[in-house]
Amino acid sequence: MNDYIIFMHDDTQVPMDIATSAWEDYFAMLKASGRFCGGSSIGPGICVHRSGQARPVTPHLSGYIRVQAESIDDAKKLLVGNPVLNAGGTVEIRELPRD
Repeated sequence: MNDYIIFMHDDTQVPMDIATSAWEDYFAMLKASGRFCGGSSIGPGICVHRSGQARPVTPHLSGYIRVQAESIDDAKKLLVGNPVLNAGGTVEIRELPRD
């Protein structure tokens, strides 16, 4: 199994009452699959650069989920029920390389 991180973009608005229930259902499905490794919403932050001239934080990321899957296509299958994707938003999948 490989490790993947799924980034949710903030390019959609899901009503809070729908979002809470949808996220609960989605996380229940991921946990039941045995491939859920954690995740969180992403709050405000800063970028730091040695020169002191850091770029602004990437503004469009709103959260992440870490999963295990056989391939990126297999990880994509875990997006069924994802509230951001279901609302027409963008979801980004990245493989986490092994050391």
